[in-house]
Amino acid sequence: MKLLIAAIGRAPRGPERDLYEHYAARIRWPLELRELEEKRKLPPAELTRREGELLLGVTPAKAVLVALDRRGKALDSAGLAEQLGRWRDDAIPAVAFLIGGADGHADALLERAALVVSFGAMTWPHLLARAMLAEQIYRAQQLLAGHPYHRA
Repeated sequence: MKLLIAAIGRAPRGPERDLYEHYAARIRWPLELRELEEKRKLPPAELTRREGELLLGVTPAKAVLVALDRRGKALDSAGLAEQLGRWRDDAIPAVAFLIGGADGHADALLERAALVVSFGAMTWPHLLARAMLAEQIYRAQQLLAGHPYHRA
């Protein structure tokens, strides 16, 4: 199973990028990060729609879509691990995690997602969300392997 993290915005070098790379390097599933941005100045609703098009444009055709959005379901780490394990066991070829821009995802993208996940009620910087997602994918991998990394 291949994993894609598609994110709006480009992460410069710095501690957030280093933290993302720290966890990404530990993930055994093939993992790709695609950073995208719309350079045109568009009204907020049109920009959100366009960002969704960009994200979907880099998503593999048969990938399961997971949108990170404040309106999503708050999963615990074990729940994410169970879901990734089911997709792995069902021979899903790819899972694409989509991180939107400052205004989140358009409703049309959320409707296409198999799962909409929230990191909680607090607002997190998009650069930190990438690192948090990579850590949770790594944690899921360790949970599925029976490794003691996860202590709940």
